[in-house]
Amino acid sequence: MLKSWAVPKGVPEEPGVKRLAVPVEDHQLDYIDFEGEIPEGQYGAGKVIIWDSGTYTLTERTPTKLHIILHGRRLSGGYVLVRMRDGQWLISKKSQG
Repeated sequence: MLKSWAVPKGVPEEPGVKRLAVPVEDHQLDYIDFEGEIPEGQYGAGKVIIWDSGTYTLTERTPTKLHIILHGRRLSGGYVLVRMRDGQWLISKKSQG
């Protein structure tokens, strides 16, 4: 399965910046390269782009917090996801050191 997140204002690349991150439906591996337009009225309607892809390492997990290391083509390094209400999360880049 592919784990995907919608981050409307982009994943922060500087420590201290927090952005909204909304998990979206997991997808079968067949969709790994899908980009295009999903018609209005269908689930996930709108433009679909792959901004980055790669893997991650989960280094710590609690019910309200995930510490991960991203190994992407564009993003790499430590990040923290903090659960908020309504299934939404905040993502921030960890400081070096």
